[in-house]
Amino acid sequence: MQSPPSNDHQFTQITADLSGVAASSLRDATALTGLLIAAAGAAGFATIGAPVVRELPDGEVAAVLFLDACHITLRTLPEREMLLLDILAPATRDSQKALDVFTRRLAPKKLRSETRTRG
Repeated sequence: MQSPPSNDHQFTQITADLSGVAASSLRDATALTGLLIAAAGAAGFATIGAPVVRELPDGEVAAVLFLDACHITLRTLPEREMLLLDILAPATRDSQKALDVFTRRLAPKKLRSETRTRG
């Protein structure tokens, strides 16, 4: 008889579309970098270095923050007033707290998210 899988190697992945966010907020790479760090802290993640952030010629921002055994990535679409977010974390952590930081600070008019168990 096999024992049930341990949570040690299971992950939770939250993908979210935050729409109706001010375009100026979505072009502010410095503020978005701060949100990545604040989100990681709120969920109790330890970071592995500084966020990698790219400001693209059309005003979009792409960023990733590598964490202990997980990551948070974002991509902005200012012309559509949308932020795309991906949070991958060990199942033993509350990654919803990281999403909550983005929703509180960016105040989207609409939030669509999906949570999946991975691994």
